[in-house]
Amino acid sequence: MELLPIEIIKINQKKIDEIDNIIKSIYRLIIYSRHHLDDDLLDIYLAGMHNLQELVGIKNAQMEAQNEEEAKEYLLNLKVSLDFVIEEIILQNNFEKEVQLFQLLRLVSPETNAIHPNRYRQTLVQIGAHICPEPKVVPQLVSELFYKIQSISNPIIRAIYFHHELIRIHPFVDGNGRVTRIAKNWMLMYDLYPPIFINDAPQKKDYINTLANSFKKLMNHPNTWNDYTEQFFEQELDRLLVNATLLYDSINLIGINREQSQSKI
Repeated sequence: MELLPIEIIKINQKKIDEIDNIIKSIYRLIIYSRHHLDDDLLDIYLAGMHNLQELVGIKNAQMEAQNEEEAKEYLLNLKVSLDFVIEEIILQNNFEKEVQLFQLLRLVSPETNAIHPNRYRQTLVQIGAHICPEPKVVPQLVSELFYKIQSISNPIIRAIYFHHELIRIHPFVDGNGRVTRIAKNWMLMYDLYPPIFINDAPQKKDYINTLANSFKKLMNHPNTWNDYTEQFFEQELDRLLVNATLLYDSINLIGINREQSQSKI
C-alpha cells in the first residue's frame, strides 16, 4: 500500500472559507457582543459533546455496539476519551505523535489494548473488498502518515486526510474507527473547529460506501486522485459545515434571549 500523495489532494477552498467565516463569526459574538459571556461557547460545546442522546446517535451510526450493554460501555469510554482530549488541548497539546494513538486506544477500546497492549495488529485484516496492508509494514506506514500530515498546513484537510489514510491502514485489531474519529476531532478541536460526527443512517451508509470505493480505486491507482476520494473529503467538509452552523446558531440564540431578557428589565 502507498499513502495518498499530499500534493494531489484537491481542496474545496470555497467550503473551507465558508467554515472559517462561520467560526470567525462565533468568536465575534463571544468577543464583541455585550449579550454573550466568554463561557457561552464552552458551555454549548461541552453540552453537545456529552449529551447522551447525541452520543447514542453517534453510537448507532458508527455501528460499534452489538447490544445495549456494549452501547453503555462505549458511551462511558467515549466520555473518558473526550475528557482526555479536552484536557490535552487545554495543555496546548495537539494530536501529532504515534504514542497518542495508543493513548486513545487504551481509553476508547480498553478491551482491544488488553489483548495486544501497545502493539499494532499482527494479523491480516480485510474491510469489505479492501485488503489492509500486511502487519509487518503497518508501523512504517503509520510513521509515514504522521510525517506526511506535518506538511499539511490547513487543519481541516490534515484531519480529513489522516482519517482517510489511518482507516485504510487499519493499524489495530479492533477499535480503528473509534480511535481514528477521536484523533481527527482532536486535531479539529485544537484549532477551534467543532468535531465531525455521523448523525444518521443515510450519512452512515454514505460514509461506509464512499470509503470502500475510495480504497478500491486507490488499490488499483495509488497515486491518482479519484472521484470517490474527493467525495469523502467533500462529505467531511459538509458535515463540518453543518456542525459549525449549528454551533453558531446555538450561541447566537443565547445572545438573542439574553438581550430580550435585559430589555424587559
